[in-house]
Amino acid sequence: MAWIVLVISGLLETAWAVALDRSAGFSRLVPSLVFGVALVLSMAGLAYALREIPVGTGYAVWVGIGAVGTALVGMLALHESASLPRIVCLLLVVAGVVGLKVFH
Repeated sequence: MAWIVLVISGLLETAWAVALDRSAGFSRLVPSLVFGVALVLSMAGLAYALREIPVGTGYAVWVGIGAVGTALVGMLALHESASLPRIVCLLLVVAGVVGLKVFH
């Protein structure tokens, strides 16, 4: 269960990062509210998962999911660069996250 919560928390990290960008410095209400709710839920899920998963592994997986998810949203929805080197680097992050899970 801790791993499922950790993955969901990583996805929520993506949500709050994108909402933070869309909030325009907290000047837009809805994205600012989405940011706050997603941030609290993401942190609460991480805290829950860390009761069973070592902090180094849990935090690295959480950040990895959030970073890759945010980069993918940027590339797919926000018209950021989707260059081959950037995609390869994201795949390396995914490989690291998978490795941390496998060797946990």
